[in-house]
Amino acid sequence: MYKRILVPLENGPADAAILQHVSGLAKLLGAEVLLLHVADGWAARNMEQLNLRESQEMKEDRAYLERMSQELRQAGIEVDAVLAAGDPAKEIAATAEREKVDLIAMATHGHSLLSDVVHAPPRQRCDTSAGFRS
Repeated sequence: MYKRILVPLENGPADAAILQHVSGLAKLLGAEVLLLHVADGWAARNMEQLNLRESQEMKEDRAYLERMSQELRQAGIEVDAVLAAGDPAKEIAATAEREKVDLIAMATHGHSLLSDVVHAPPRQRCDTSAGFRS
């Protein structure tokens, strides 16, 4: 059924919940988990164009991905991790296609009504970018 599961992480509280669900599923199916964090700060978005060094935030993101990977490995799950930079929705869609994943498992977090009116939720933008519909 699912052999490769992409899990975009935000380095926030919602990550624990999605990782708990994905861990159980990956163990049940013998699936590989691919963790992804998309750094989207100014330095991350302009790193290539301006030939910038990795920011402190990106170093912390990389360390976070390694910690989460280690936890999954200790649970007996095959895991890989990718730190991308840029627009999260586009990077999630591009990684899913490039890595040929079977499932994207992502947590969501609440927004205020005003924020939802002004900005489309990240999941909705990702669905549109990847050609998926919820």
